Amino acid sequence: MELFGRHAETAALDELLDRAAGGAGAGLVLWGEPGIGKTALLEYAVAAASDATVLRCRGSRMEAGLAFAALHELLWPVMDRLETLAAPQAAALRGALGLSRDTTNRFLIGAAVLSLVSGLARERPVLVVVDDAQWIDEATAQCLGFLARRVTTDRVVVLLTGHEDPASGPWEGLPALEVVGLADDDARKLVATAVPGADEALADHTIRTAGGNPLALHELPTLDHEPDGDAPLGRSGDLMPVGPRLRRAFAARAAAMTPPARALLLLAAAEDRGDRHVVHRAGAGWGVDTITWDEVLRSGLLRVSGARLEFRHPLIRAAVYDGAPFLNRQAAHRALATALPAGATAERAWHLAAAADGPDEDVAALLEQAAEQCLRRSAGPMAARTLRRAAELSPTPAAAGRRLAAAARAAWDAGRAETARQLLEDAERLCGELPVARLSGGLRGILEFANGRPERAHRYLVCDMAVVPEPRRAVELGTVAVRAAWSAGRPDLQQEALQQVRAVDAGGDPDLSELLPVLRNWWSCYDQTGEVTPTLLGMASGTVGRLGAAAWELLPPVPLVQAWGIEDGLLDVLRVQAAQLRRRHELAALAVVRSQTAVLDLGAGRWGAAEAAAAEGLRLAEEVGADHVATQCHSSLGALAAARGDGRAVAEHTTRILRVSVPRGVRVLSAAAYWHRGRAALFGSRPQEALADLLCLAEPGHEAAHPTCALFAAVDTVEAAVQVGNTDVVEAQVVMVEEWAQRTGATWARAAGHRLRALVQGGAAAEASFRAALDVVGAAGDPFEYARTRLLYGEWLRRARRRADARLQLAGAAEVFDRLGAEPLRARALREQALTERPTAPRVPGPPTAAGLTAQELRVARLAADRLTNREIAAQLLISPRTVGHHLANVYTKLGIASRADLARIDFEGDLRFSTAGD
Repeated sequence: MELFGRHAETAALDELLDRAAGGAGAGLVLWGEPGIGKTALLEYAVAAASDATVLRCRGSRMEAGLAFAALHELLWPVMDRLETLAAPQAAALRGALGLSRDTTNRFLIGAAVLSLVSGLARERPVLVVVDDAQWIDEATAQCLGFLARRVTTDRVVVLLTGHEDPASGPWEGLPALEVVGLADDDARKLVATAVPGADEALADHTIRTAGGNPLALHELPTLDHEPDGDAPLGRSGDLMPVGPRLRRAFAARAAAMTPPARALLLLAAAEDRGDRHVVHRAGAGWGVDTITWDEVLRSGLLRVSGARLEFRHPLIRAAVYDGAPFLNRQAAHRALATALPAGATAERAWHLAAAADGPDEDVAALLEQAAEQCLRRSAGPMAARTLRRAAELSPTPAAAGRRLAAAARAAWDAGRAETARQLLEDAERLCGELPVARLSGGLRGILEFANGRPERAHRYLVCDMAVVPEPRRAVELGTVAVRAAWSAGRPDLQQEALQQVRAVDAGGDPDLSELLPVLRNWWSCYDQTGEVTPTLLGMASGTVGRLGAAAWELLPPVPLVQAWGIEDGLLDVLRVQAAQLRRRHELAALAVVRSQTAVLDLGAGRWGAAEAAAAEGLRLAEEVGADHVATQCHSSLGALAAARGDGRAVAEHTTRILRVSVPRGVRVLSAAAYWHRGRAALFGSRPQEALADLLCLAEPGHEAAHPTCALFAAVDTVEAAVQVGNTDVVEAQVVMVEEWAQRTGATWARAAGHRLRALVQGGAAAEASFRAALDVVGAAGDPFEYARTRLLYGEWLRRARRRADARLQLAGAAEVFDRLGAEPLRARALREQALTERPTAPRVPGPPTAAGLTAQELRVARLAADRLTNREIAAQLLISPRTVGHHLANVYTKLGIASRADLARIDFEGDLRFSTAGD
């Protein structure tokens, strides 16, 4: 098997073997904790010494009291060489190995072994390998120590492994190399090799727990990591189970100690906080005295630092606890519970829970109190585990279901969506769906909204509004139901949820009584079937700014707020929400808020902040398993990529969005993906491709059909349609935006309506519309769209031969695009700006290929030479196909050619000169 992270150790072994081959023998002790990989290094050395005679043995606790037992195993393959020794040495060695009755002293035996090995080394190098040397018998240990210190002039290497630093004892004076744990990167590689297909969460947990121990890295991923009902689950987390190999490796030292010492180790293992005083008080009734403490501390298994106890390695603690009989563990927990100070409610509850062997309502109630303490200090995962254990000890299904529902809520708030879903399902099996919906505050609908089908989420949420006891929670669920229906592109379901929200009675809650009218004003604005007055719109605008202290569920979808043009103040609200959620460590809700912050920053031209918010939201969403929030973040990143001209990133983000959104019917996300692809094509001068994607947003029944996205995308749809000459769809799109602007007065819609009208008008009317778009108060608040208006206006001015005015607009647009990093549109603005420059020199005659083409003729010629059609050239240059034909006719005449095929032979990058006159 490949050794990961052992380059230094294998290099040392290679050097040792190379030197020995040259006659400079040596001994080396490899030491370190059990399972750290010492045996694997011995195997490496054996494989590397393929031309050597290998003598090996392994220490055994069962034979540790038998003199020369290990030496017998070591020399058995070369017993026939005893005849080569001097008679006294041969007799002494035969007596030691039980081959005769001869008796002699140990020095003579050591000398015999040295003579035997040296004789072998004269024929070929010798490698002596002793594994688990801490367990070999004392007589063999002294003999091998004698050998290892005297082979410096022989072709001999003596390798031994042990658990302790050989600073004293039989290996004193020998070189030693400590083998330590693997670095995280190497540990990850080992896990991937040992357990192919292990998911990232399991790998991370294994690496964190194993502490770099290779044996643990091999064995832990194959074990069941659900917390054992008997495990001491406390502030430091679950006690990892250990398998038989780990138990044998780590528990052997403890097994050899006195009963009081083993009791002390078990108490320390069960007391997960490492409180020395608590262990001391608990051990007083178990016969643990000063002598016992001395024994345990001398063993090195346990260390004291002030008032804290800690095991030398966490796996020692796990092995000691896991290897103890169940009754002993129960007794240890009861003793620790008694020894705890009066205020340690949570710790006492857990120890009593670990000692319980059946339902116990008193202990379950204590655990429930402990969970409440966890929630107050924002320890959601611990609260969820505590409540789950309380449910296991509950004597009735109703009590168990109630506690599982509360555990699910705690897990969700802590960002553990999958855990929350499993706990909720367990609770429903005990109590039924509606009781659990009431107990969990309608969590099943929230979970479905976060990573399921929005239509199903709507159904759950509307249903659960009627069963949750708190009116405020009913309003929150109804608000999310409206959002779910909007996400699904279902106006009918929106109306159903809106009616439910409007029907909620505040029930004497003064805060809700104040909040409900505000929400109803907002939702009246949201209701696309109702009339909107300036007064109502102003109240709705104020609504958004008053939601800062409300739950995240009450916040409206940011794109819809933008569509209504009442997003002022919403960013501050989201920032307040983010700060609160960070403080409470509610990761799932924080992911939602950050995803929406990214949308606002994007619209305000704060692209760097938008990218940071989307990236953080994506990381959080993936961490907690909130698929829909993750796709929202991909949407913001895809929008940025489209504007920046990063086609590969657009494809990557939109593919990920559609992979989630289409099967689940989340039309708002599917529409966003199509929109980003359409914009990327439009900005990349591929209007026909852009139009094909953008028209899907308004196509009834299409997977990407969504009214809000279609409304926003109208500015792109009309521009693409004008470029390709598709007038059939233009007027309907323009009217849709203008009607929305008239209904809402939204700044973006008013500016967009004027801009789109300018694209379909001619003459003075077009200029008036462009000017009106730029003069809309607040339009510059979206710098990207404002710059797009200036770009289109500048192109119109250039075609009207008003070069100076065009340069002013185009330069301003190019500056904004450059600041934002919108490279495709910046390049387009600069190209247009170059066409506005007046000629600096008269046209000069030249060779036949230098025919004095104008700048526009040269552009047309180059595109035609690339085999673009007249319509495709017209779309790129924003001129009509008829004008393209006119320019090509001039090109053919000036160059003396007759067809596009001839154009392909012209060197347009060579000495062809042109003039801008007549452009």
